[in-house]
Amino acid sequence: MSKLGVAVLGMSMMLQAVSQEARPDPKDTEAWTPAPARIVPGSATRAPSDAVVLFDGADAREWVSAAAPARAAGWTVADGTLTVRGGSGDIQTRRSFTDYQIHLEWRVPATLTGSGQARGNSGLFLSTGTGNGYELQILDCADNQTYVNGQAASIYKQHVTLVNACAAAGEWQTYDVIWTAPRFGADGALVSPAYVTALHNGVLVQNHVALTGESLHAGQPTYRKHGAAPIKLQDHGDAVSFRNIWVRPL
Repeated sequence: MSKLGVAVLGMSMMLQAVSQEARPDPKDTEAWTPAPARIVPGSATRAPSDAVVLFDGADAREWVSAAAPARAAGWTVADGTLTVRGGSGDIQTRRSFTDYQIHLEWRVPATLTGSGQARGNSGLFLSTGTGNGYELQILDCADNQTYVNGQAASIYKQHVTLVNACAAAGEWQTYDVIWTAPRFGADGALVSPAYVTALHNGVLVQNHVALTGESLHAGQPTYRKHGAAPIKLQDHGDAVSFRNIWVRPL
């Protein structure tokens, strides 16, 4: 081989070596610890293994009267469902929560005759807060017109849904929600607002929206300092039913 050929070959080998040295090693970006905790995932009839089961169809032991927490919940439990008994009042969890993931299934009666807000009205209050709480609306909106920040899956009077994903009255519907509680300073000032991500029947309807305060029927939402608080279900007079409710504290 000529001297020129040897030089060219040497240069090629040198460039190849430099190229190999500069190529990143995939192992440099592999993380092996700490390993996430293993849980058994849920199914249509079973909660994830790390969830707190709030209602499994058997009884309402995890719920109490919101007006008188020392009193048992006054709603009806039958055929695996928990149903609003109109006039008995709101119910709330015995336990308090901060940040969590919740799964809840709900159904409005198939024989509704009302319209607007009088059509299967209830609410999932993601936290009772200081009394008013933060409401994710429950309502039949499959073929029912109402104000858009009060329809099903809206953050009541604050955030309109991205889409209307309501199933027909009489059909079971699902809410899957990530709730991030607000944070307050020692002086009571708001440090970070509450955030909600919600899926209605598997469809994203609230995408990490920031809340402006607790839900109000009239007036502007406001914040007042609070810590961990119960989750609440609303008695609005309609016989709305619930089943398969579980929560995973985060």
